[in-house]
Amino acid sequence: YPTCEHTLARWAREARMKRFCRAQAIQRRLEEIEVTFRELEQEGIKLEKLLRDENGSPSDQQTQWTNQLLYLVQKKNSLMIEESDLMIAVQELKLEEQQWQLDKKLRSYMNREETLKTSEDCKAEQETLAQLLKVVNERNLLIHIQEEKRLSEL
Repeated sequence: YPTCEHTLARWAREARMKRFCRAQAIQRRLEEIEVTFRELEQEGIKLEKLLRDENGSPSDQQTQWTNQLLYLVQKKNSLMIEESDLMIAVQELKLEEQQWQLDKKLRSYMNREETLKTSEDCKAEQETLAQLLKVVNERNLLIHIQEEKRLSEL
């Protein structure tokens, strides 16, 4: 079984690296969104001041400023939706990593000979299995939330 174990270990490393790269990409995007939020906020403050202070401005100019302000609000809302999607993805990555760790731990318990297991080993195996089921259920809940969100957007 050494070749099989080696292959499984390599796949596990590759999966872990993929999760790590995804987490880094998500983190970069969250930072970009935060910067964009600040920029939109500054633009919005300027537009609000213009709308309040320039009561003598032509109505076309005020309409244009109002439209720009509404566009900024719409853009901010879409960024907030994207941010919430990314936060769900972060949570999903964490749960995926936990599931991988628990699965690895459970396999180590299950690979032991039944006659060599102590009562503590059996108890730890059951606890690990319970934790694994909890993580799987949490991941399922996240997928369900994402599906509901997708359907509501349609």
